[in-house]
Amino acid sequence: MNHSANWYFDFISPFSYLQFRTFQRLPNSLDVRLVPILFAGLLNHWGQKGPAEIPAKRTDTYQYCHWYAEQHGIPFKTPPAHPFNPLNSLRLAIALNTTHEVVDLIFNYIWGQGKDAHTEEGFHQLTLEANLPNANDLISAASVKDDLRQNTEQAIALGVYGVPTFSINNALFWGLDRTDMMLDYLKNPNVLTTGEMRRLTTLPTAVERRV
Repeated sequence: MNHSANWYFDFISPFSYLQFRTFQRLPNSLDVRLVPILFAGLLNHWGQKGPAEIPAKRTDTYQYCHWYAEQHGIPFKTPPAHPFNPLNSLRLAIALNTTHEVVDLIFNYIWGQGKDAHTEEGFHQLTLEANLPNANDLISAASVKDDLRQNTEQAIALGVYGVPTFSINNALFWGLDRTDMMLDYLKNPNVLTTGEMRRLTTLPTAVERRV
């Protein structure tokens, strides 16, 4: 059976990069649409902090991603500074129709080679590698900015709270570690409709933490 999916991602996320690098695991019957969104927009909406904004989690995240990449033979080098502002890279992808080739180029520049894409000089170097002398004009278009905002708003409306996230039918699979669960779902969609799975969707809260 053929399926279609939206894959929500942000170039700021090393987990997005690592999952993108494992797309060869996806079945040929899955048609994936790449959807750039602003991770910070999700965090602001849901009132969360990103993993790099929690000091103890920050180092742990970088080390885990480095380890995972080595284990799976994925080129990986954390860029000079993180977190960074990914707006220009996201808008560039959108301006170029978010093709697999464009996303691959940007991801490889940032996380494969570990280069800076958030400063003016770093982004300029990225555009040179992409052979796009008019990149600043492309990313300044109102339609490009609107598309990124709409992508993010649509993701939030679906319940997306983190990146990367696959959306298939009405099911969401967030995170690199949900890849196996998503692949299982493609083989057997009923995996999410068992009695226990349904019970978990209505599990009551016993206590709420005061903020």
